[in-house]
Amino acid sequence: MHHQAHTLRVATPGRSLTEVTPAVARWVRETRIRLGLLTLFIRHTSASLLITENADPQVRVDLERFFARLVPDGDPSFDHVAEGPDDMPAHVRAALTQTHLAVPIVDGVLALGTWQGIHVYEHRRAPHRREVVLYASGEL
Repeated sequence: MHHQAHTLRVATPGRSLTEVTPAVARWVRETRIRLGLLTLFIRHTSASLLITENADPQVRVDLERFFARLVPDGDPSFDHVAEGPDDMPAHVRAALTQTHLAVPIVDGVLALGTWQGIHVYEHRRAPHRREVVLYASGEL
């Protein structure tokens, strides 16, 4: 069994979905693992990971519109506003989505579906630098 880890650093432009599939796929190829599992973990409480459609950008716009309605900035029911009106909503959004993903590696590549992409979902309005820990385990 072969194991490798890597930290992917992602610059986000502010609240949005940033696709990281190409960088993740490139790293998986470099591991030379042919059959195994990739685990991704984001090291933040106001950003998350999401596998969603990567073909039509309107999907990402619609997702953001839904979350803006579900967890609006400045909601008066939140007491935690230490870093601004988007602070607690960002934490709630992260809690409702995912901080980790698991993707099979088959024949040396990610076993994603045709329209699936891996995204960092930034929940804060300002740009941030995020870290995603990649861990691959499997047979060479």
